[in-house]
Amino acid sequence: MKRPGRAGLGSLAALWLLVLGSLLGLWSGLQREQAAEQGRRFPPGTAGRRLPQEQRGWGRGGTGDSAPDSRSPGQGESRGAQKTFRALLTLPAAGDRGEPLEGQEQPAEPPEGPGHSSQLEPRQGQNLEPGSREPPAQEAPADPASPVQGGIFWSRALEQQVPPGFDPEQAASWLETARAARVASLERGGCGRSSNRLAWLSDGSRACVRYGINPEQIQGEALSYQLAELLGIQQRLPPMTLALVEARGRQWGQVRDELRGSHWAEGAVVSLTQWVDNLTDVVAPAPWRSEAGSGRRLQPLAAGELGGLTQSQLVELVQWTDLILFDYLTANFDRLVSNLFSLQWDPRVMHRATSNLHRAPNGGLVFIDNEAGLVHGYRLLSMWDKYNEPLLRSVCIFREATAQRVRELHRLQNAASELLRLYRTHEPLSGRLGFLSEQQAQLLQGRIDLVHKHILHCKAMATSL
Repeated sequence: MKRPGRAGLGSLAALWLLVLGSLLGLWSGLQREQAAEQGRRFPPGTAGRRLPQEQRGWGRGGTGDSAPDSRSPGQGESRGAQKTFRALLTLPAAGDRGEPLEGQEQPAEPPEGPGHSSQLEPRQGQNLEPGSREPPAQEAPADPASPVQGGIFWSRALEQQVPPGFDPEQAASWLETARAARVASLERGGCGRSSNRLAWLSDGSRACVRYGINPEQIQGEALSYQLAELLGIQQRLPPMTLALVEARGRQWGQVRDELRGSHWAEGAVVSLTQWVDNLTDVVAPAPWRSEAGSGRRLQPLAAGELGGLTQSQLVELVQWTDLILFDYLTANFDRLVSNLFSLQWDPRVMHRATSNLHRAPNGGLVFIDNEAGLVHGYRLLSMWDKYNEPLLRSVCIFREATAQRVRELHRLQNAASELLRLYRTHEPLSGRLGFLSEQQAQLLQGRIDLVHKHILHCKAMATSL
C-alpha cells in the first residue's frame, strides 16, 4: 500500500509543477506585453512623466534654408515624435464650461495645419500685396556692413525690403464687412482643431471661425491682435474680430443646422479671422535651427553674426525678431517655444514646418492663431518661460520702430491701459469677454520692462565692441 501511495504523491507533485510552469510562462508574456506598451507610450528620455497627447513640430525658414522635413509618420521616427503638446494649449481654467481641471487629460486634437490652407482655389481680392517673385537660385551675400545701424537696429534700407503685410485700410474694411455679413455656410477643416469652422460669408469672402475650448483662448486671440497694433506690427496678423453665436440671430440664422452639429454653446463668443489663400510653410532660420537642433545654448543674434547671409535671409530675420519679441510679451507657447519643448524627444523638430506661422505669396510672414497668448499663456508661465526667456535673449537686433514702442510703454508704464483703450475702441464685443486681470496687467507691464532692459543690454554690448 505504501508504494502506490508514493506514486500517487509523485504524480500530484508533477501536476503542480506543470501548472506552476504554465503560470510563469503566462506571467512572462504579460510582462513583455506591458513593457512593449510602456515603450510605445513613452518615448526614450521621458520615463516618469506624462507626455502631452499631441506633439506638433514646426519651424521657420527663408530663402536658402532647408525645406521642412517631409517624412511622414513612421519614416525614420515614431508617430508620437510627429506630435506636439496640443493638449496643453487646451488646458481650461478651473471650472470653465465644465471642462476638466488643469492637469486632467483632454481629448486629442488633430494637429493644426496651415490654419488658412492653400489647398482651396485662390480667390480675388487678396489683401496682401502681390508682386511675389522667386529669388535667384544663387543670390549673392548682402554687404555685411549695411544690414544694421546703431549697433542693434535693422537698417532702414533693409526694412524697406520687407514685404508689406495686411494693409490697414483694407483690414478695417474687411472687419466692418465681416461684422455685418451673414454666415452663408460652415465647413469643417482648414481652420485648425475640430471645433473650428471655415465660414463663407454673404459677401463671398471666407473666414476662420475659432471656438475656444474655454473663453480665455478667444480673449487671448483678441487681445494679442490689439497688442500687435500697440507694438506697430499688426500688419503681420490677419484681420480678426469677435462674433456672438446666436442660432436665431441675423448673422447665424442661415446656418442653424450646422450650428447644432458643431456643439457650440448658444451665446458663445467666437473669433472671425480673415481667410488668406496660398500660404506656405516656414522653417526656422539657421541661427535658431542649428543651435537649438544641436542642443547648444541659443546665442544672441547680433550684427557680427550676419556675415554671408543673403538679402532674402536678412529680410526674413527682420520679421523674425519682431515675432520673438511679440511671442515673449504675450507668453505664446504655441510657436517656436513648442519646437524647443519638443526637442527632448524629436531632434528633427527644428527642421519641420512652423505651426501658426506662414509665408504669404509676396514672401511676408503671417502670424496666425495667437490664442495661446496673454491670458492662457500667462496662466502657464511657470511651464513655458524657461523656453521663452532664452528665445528673447537670442535676439540682439531689432526693428527701431518696435524698440521705440517698447521704450515708450516702459517710460509711461501704461501698457495695460493703452491695450484696454485699443481693445474697447476697435472691438465692439470687448465687454463680452472682459479684459486682463490686475495680475495679468502687471505681468504685461513687467514683460515690457524686461524687453526694454534687454534692448539696453544689447546696446551696451554693441557699444563695447
